[in-house]
Amino acid sequence: TLVTAGIYLLIRFNMLLIDMFFFKFLLLLSGLTMFMAGMSANYEFDLKKIIALSTLSQLGLMMSILSMGLPELAFFHLLTHAMFKALLFMCAGVIIHMMNDNQDIRFMGGISLYIPMTSLCLNISNLALCGIPFLAGFYSKDLILEMVSMSNLNMLIFFLYYFSTGLTMFYTIRLLMYLMINDYNLFSIYNLYDEDYIMLKSMFLLLFMSLITGSFLMWMIFNYPYMIYLSFNMKMMVIYVSLIGLIMGYLISNMSIYSLNKFLMTYNL
Repeated sequence: TLVTAGIYLLIRFNMLLIDMFFFKFLLLLSGLTMFMAGMSANYEFDLKKIIALSTLSQLGLMMSILSMGLPELAFFHLLTHAMFKALLFMCAGVIIHMMNDNQDIRFMGGISLYIPMTSLCLNISNLALCGIPFLAGFYSKDLILEMVSMSNLNMLIFFLYYFSTGLTMFYTIRLLMYLMINDYNLFSIYNLYDEDYIMLKSMFLLLFMSLITGSFLMWMIFNYPYMIYLSFNMKMMVIYVSLIGLIMGYLISNMSIYSLNKFLMTYNL
């Protein structure tokens, strides 16, 4: 609510702002915000900071699609993003609490052995954030990127959109590798108990919502379907970018025993 208040205000006031020069400036600025937040999340080792930077990236996506003059699409993405991001924050809070208030993802690993249900919720909400087809995030994100492809925009904005989508996949796979694939590192104090069943009740509700709410809201709130006419490669561009991001995130997070992220070697650039 607090994060998206400005987005919602601009959605409500979009009739005042339309066809202003400010909107063109806002498109560039929010595209750069998406890019910056996605790049920052790749270098981050704090669990909450990664999720907060991914929220910032999605807010940049909402602002940029709003500044292209499609406010109901921005509102649709805001609602679907609210579902899985709330679930993601709840799962991260459970994990941080079970790790004895330790937030560093290098100290975690193999969580799926100890808290499988929480890891399931975390992974599904993360993949919905990536835009895996037929989860919630796919409907809004795919429609946004296809509307960008339909629009008469220059190469920079196009590159920023698609590259930021690839970066979303990138830091999600990195987070998944750090949390799930490794063995438990035993760096922090061993405080993993079974499951937080009080949290799981609401987490399963949000899990259900982050599965169905994309298609449901798309059926509910658009009174006029968007006409999208693209070639096959342009239509599949979202899938291509997601696959490239998945492969890159997997290759870079192939970790040594000290959990050195290979991507950090490019940090001085």
